[in-house]
Amino acid sequence: MGLARYNGMQDTMPNTFSSMLDRFFNESVNSRNFSGFTPHVDACETERGFEIEVALPGVKKEDISIDFQEGKLTITGERKLEKKEEGRRYHMLETQYGSFSRTFYLPDNVNPDKISAQFNDGILLVNIPKDEQKTMKRQIKISAGAEKETKSEKKKEKVLTENGEAK
Repeated sequence: MGLARYNGMQDTMPNTFSSMLDRFFNESVNSRNFSGFTPHVDACETERGFEIEVALPGVKKEDISIDFQEGKLTITGERKLEKKEEGRRYHMLETQYGSFSRTFYLPDNVNPDKISAQFNDGILLVNIPKDEQKTMKRQIKISAGAEKETKSEKKKEKVLTENGEAK
């Protein structure tokens, strides 16, 4: 008998039905390709910027790439299945492997020149600071239509000759 996951239902399920389900799930798990790795992400906003945490257990720093272009931050990489011993036959393979790509659309108020990333204990932390110039509150002065007329009158005064008569 091979190694099997305990789900608490073995005693209540008929042996033939349980065997049928095990065969169905094992065949579907073993026949899948390893291109479906989607790492889990936690993203939050602070006063100063945005933080993105990506869970990448078993991934090497060299296998991760972070790009920013046209307001999109893209994190790509690969988690490789490294077979250590020949003759090993898996009964269960629940860990995901393969290439991944996660893209995040960022608002216009971020500063792309100051984006930083740290990779520690299988967690990638990306810090995206907000641009202080874009987030600073500004008071906009409202001008009246009468001010435009005074500017045009000043232009007319420049056209006058030395003796004060218009040309």
